Amino acid sequence: MHELSAVLAIAHRDFVKLIRDRPRIIADLAFPLIFIAILGTSLQAGFGGSGGFNLLTFVFTGVLAQTIWQSSALGVISLIADREQDYSQEMFVSPVSRYSIIAGKILGESLVALPQAIAIIVLGLALGVPLSLPFLLSLIPVAFVIAIFGGAFGVIVLSNLRSQQAANQIFPFVMLPQFFLAGVFNPIGNLPWYLDIVSHISPMRYAIDLLRDVYYGALPEAVPVALYSAPVNLAVIGAMFVLFMGVGTTLFVRSERNR
Repeated sequence: MHELSAVLAIAHRDFVKLIRDRPRIIADLAFPLIFIAILGTSLQAGFGGSGGFNLLTFVFTGVLAQTIWQSSALGVISLIADREQDYSQEMFVSPVSRYSIIAGKILGESLVALPQAIAIIVLGLALGVPLSLPFLLSLIPVAFVIAIFGGAFGVIVLSNLRSQQAANQIFPFVMLPQFFLAGVFNPIGNLPWYLDIVSHISPMRYAIDLLRDVYYGALPEAVPVALYSAPVNLAVIGAMFVLFMGVGTTLFVRSERNR
């Protein structure tokens, strides 16, 4: 119970920080708005109608999964700022497991990502994206899985960074290629072999494919958009989650002990 209380306290802190951080709220919602309302709508107008495929829906599902995953990952990396402000030192000298601290951070950032998902869903409804009740109900556990997975990816990136400046320089380089290799905006079923290899090791790919599998699977008529079935995506996500959490947390805790 002591460790659980610590996890919940850290998670609550991150959620309260979001409520008070209006610039972050605006920034987190601005990019999905641009991607879906402008890019998705323009792609649908230019290519979707002639191709007989709803590209607005395709972009919507990709951006929804990407936003949840990236928000959680970026939030976990904010531990670097806590370290530079010596806040993490206050946490690490407390009688709480280091792993509980990391777990609380991931849980908190996952809770932060979920309100963003709700806002994107409202935007999708406003733009006419068909959202069925079975999909919305299935989205609740799927969004949580994606957020937790994104948080684990943030841990492995965090463990290899030593300053906020390094994070600001490296993280976009780590994240931006995944937008295209994971298929946020574009199909990735027929990539050149060298890009296909990199795409298969892109963690975001499986988060996006899982959400698309749930979305298109809930439609009255099956649409073959998802690359893998939900069990396959969950299996890969589970394996990557264990790897990221095990290696990332160990490296991060070791670096804190050596300070």
